[in-house]
Amino acid sequence: MTHRKPHLPEKICVACQRPFVWRKKWARDWEAVRYCSDRCRAGRGKTPSNAVGSTG
Repeated sequence: MTHRKPHLPEKICVACQRPFVWRKKWARDWEAVRYCSDRCRAGRGKTPSNAVGSTG
């Protein structure tokens, strides 16, 4: 039997432009959450490189 979660609020990460959904740990400050992960938050000033195997 699969467990279906109810519809949760969703936002778009400002760093990677991917959608992410509400988590319980963000309950108190959901309005202030802008990044989907610590990785996106830490690299917010860097340009994402989507090219695989690119040489610098």
